[in-house]
Amino acid sequence: MMRKKFFNMIWVMGVLTLAGFCLSACDNELDIQTAYPFKLETMPIPGRVAKGQTVEIRCMLVRQGRFADTRYSIRYFQYDGAGVLRMDDGTVFRPNDRYALKREVFRLYYTSATTDAQKLTVTVESSDGQAQELELSFNNDTKKDESGGQGTSSKEDERHFGGRR
Repeated sequence: MMRKKFFNMIWVMGVLTLAGFCLSACDNELDIQTAYPFKLETMPIPGRVAKGQTVEIRCMLVRQGRFADTRYSIRYFQYDGAGVLRMDDGTVFRPNDRYALKREVFRLYYTSATTDAQKLTVTVESSDGQAQELELSFNNDTKKDESGGQGTSSKEDERHFGGRR
């Protein structure tokens, strides 16, 4: 009788200990992932541009996950040369001003305003603090090819991001 009571007490203590471990590992908060990595991919970009010429930069945000409240913004800074960057909706960017990015597939247009080399950085940022940078570099395109047209850029001049060919 005493022995049975002792084993019942040990069994109850074991069950309570197990329940204590299980319940202490839980909390009332849901673990919802709100930050997902993303990449900024582009199609190949020419490395040469003449003064007054416009270069199209086709961009795509590749998101590894989706959270409905994530917002993206875009900005740029030109640290060498002179030119104008605008969005496919006509928005002309001012250096270091942030603009809401409403689509995942979009186009940028860069128009050269100089015969010098040009370098700029386009930055896309998410509302959770992540950022992707796109470094663009253009040389002056003053060469003519044998057919009399504009010179074509070499493979070294093309800037390729995102692993697409």
